[in-house]
Amino acid sequence: MNDAPPHGDTPLRSIDAVEHGLSQAGYIASRQISTAIYMARHLNKPILVEGPAGVGKTELAKSVAAWLKLPLIRMQCYEGLDESKALYEWKYGKQLLYTQILKDKINAVIGDADTLTAALDKLHAFGDVFFSPQFLEPRPLLRSLQEPGGSVLLIDEIDKSDQEFEAFLLEILSDYQVTIPEIGTIGAAVPPIVLLTSNSTRDLGDALKRRCLHLHIGFPDDRLEARIIASRVPGIDASLLKQLVSFVQALRGLDLKKVPSVSETIDWARILLLLHTSVLEVDLVRDTLNVLLKFEADIEAAKRQLAGLTHKARQDAGLT
Repeated sequence: MNDAPPHGDTPLRSIDAVEHGLSQAGYIASRQISTAIYMARHLNKPILVEGPAGVGKTELAKSVAAWLKLPLIRMQCYEGLDESKALYEWKYGKQLLYTQILKDKINAVIGDADTLTAALDKLHAFGDVFFSPQFLEPRPLLRSLQEPGGSVLLIDEIDKSDQEFEAFLLEILSDYQVTIPEIGTIGAAVPPIVLLTSNSTRDLGDALKRRCLHLHIGFPDDRLEARIIASRVPGIDASLLKQLVSFVQALRGLDLKKVPSVSETIDWARILLLLHTSVLEVDLVRDTLNVLLKFEADIEAAKRQLAGLTHKARQDAGLT
């Protein structure tokens, strides 16, 4: 395995280069995010990315892959996920076909073996072939190790998997290798850039956390959110952008079951453009609140504050 960090004139030569590269891929990264990606590649360590849903954890992995022109290999975690779905499984159909061929050619295989022991020895040699790489079906984890030029491995929502699966990951996250009993150890020629995401639905083990750099992505401040929306919704008017950001930032301050995420804010911005909106009015906001809020109780709570929230948004944009 090549443990040498990238050097020379590479896209990852500095933290500023990472920030610039991600912006070219459409991801507006904070300094903290850019630093984490830089350290992860140069230290060959995975990143555990935590934070609420919709703040750009999964999008970060996609953007890193797009920027570096590396294949993105994504493994979605869920309860009951096991080794056969995540690492590899044997091509049983192909094995069965070859077994039938061997059965049809048994005389040719055994040949002139004149004892049972000699015949079994010859058959045993063929038996080993059935558990060789040509019969192996790689799943996301193994595929990421086998990419000759490296890859970005996204282990999405690791907190939804079982603790047993979390323990199974430790060898890969430590040494970028896996051990297959029938074949041996397979290591990565170029270690993948690994991002694990978590919405913190359960506490992760200390062993997993020790192997990872930690990155928390929270809700952005108004300036960063404005940059993100401008990047994702090109053509949005500066005045509308200021109103929208002010409104959403204030909305997150209410006592809601689920506050609007960045991805939902982007969706709302696209809706406002579709409706040719220039000024946030109470009626328009009321009719489109379901884009931002996903629970009826939250919508009702927000409706009671709409007059004040929209007035403040227009005021912050210099319209009143």
